[in-house]
Amino acid sequence: MQSFLIVLACVIIGIALRSCRTLILRKLGALTFLIASFLTFWLAFGSITAGLLGAALWFLLPWFDLLTRIRFMRLPIENRLKLRTPPSEDHFPNASRLINEIEKAEFDHVTDSGWDWGGMQQYFRFFWNPEAKAIAAVCLCEHDQVAFAFVTISARAPDGRTVHTTNYPFSPTLKHTPEVHWDHLPCERNCFESIYTDHQRHLSKLKIPSQELLMPDPEEVLHQVEGEMKRQIDHNLECGLIKMTGDGHFQYSTKGLFFLWIQSVKDMIRLC
Repeated sequence: MQSFLIVLACVIIGIALRSCRTLILRKLGALTFLIASFLTFWLAFGSITAGLLGAALWFLLPWFDLLTRIRFMRLPIENRLKLRTPPSEDHFPNASRLINEIEKAEFDHVTDSGWDWGGMQQYFRFFWNPEAKAIAAVCLCEHDQVAFAFVTISARAPDGRTVHTTNYPFSPTLKHTPEVHWDHLPCERNCFESIYTDHQRHLSKLKIPSQELLMPDPEEVLHQVEGEMKRQIDHNLECGLIKMTGDGHFQYSTKGLFFLWIQSVKDMIRLC
C-alpha cells in the first residue's frame, strides 16, 4: 500500500507541475512521470534494471505512430506549391500578429501558396525586403485538428549557401542538404523582431556579410522552395533514409524510421 501511495504521489505532483506555465516546472513534471514509471517497475520487480526499462518505455512511444502510420505513408517526389488563400485567422491566432510585425519591418507581400505534405495542409504567405535581401514566410499548418503557425527568414549567399532561421517547433523529418544551413529557434521565440535579430546573428556565425547576400527575386520564390525540397529529397535518397515506391512517390526506409524516432525523442526532451 505504501508503494502505491508513493507512485500515486509522484503522478499527482507530475500532473500539478505539468499544469504550470513556467517551462522549467513543466519539464520537472515530465521528469516526475519518468520517476513514477521507474518506481512502478522497480517496486513491482525489485530490480533497478526493470525500473530503468520502465522509464525508458516513454521513449518508445513514438514507435506506435512510426509502425502504424508513417511506415505506410507515401509522399510525392515532385510536390508543387499552388496558389491558395490562407484559412481563417480564427484557426491561427498568432498569424495575424506575425504578419503585422513582418509588415512593420518593411517586408512587402509577395504571394500566398501552399501544399499538402503527408496529410498536413501547409499555407505560406511570402514577403520580401530588398534592403535586407531576405525572404520572410509565415507558414500555417493544419493536421488532425491541430493548427500552429511559424516564421522562416531566408537569405542566399554568393557561394551557393542558403541560410534559414525559423521558430518551427519540431525537429526536421528529413536531413538537410550540405549547402543549406538552418537555425532552429525555440518555439517561444515568436516575435518577428527577435527572429530577425537571430537571423542576422546566424549569418555572422557563418561569416556571411549581409552586404554580400544575393538579391532575392520575388518572382522565383515558389520555384526556389520547390527546388530546395527536391534537392533535399534527392539527398535523403542518397543517404538511404527514404526509398522510391515506383509511382512517383517515396516512403521512409527502416533507416529513415530510426532517424524519425531519434528526432521524436529530441522533441520529447525539448518540448516536454
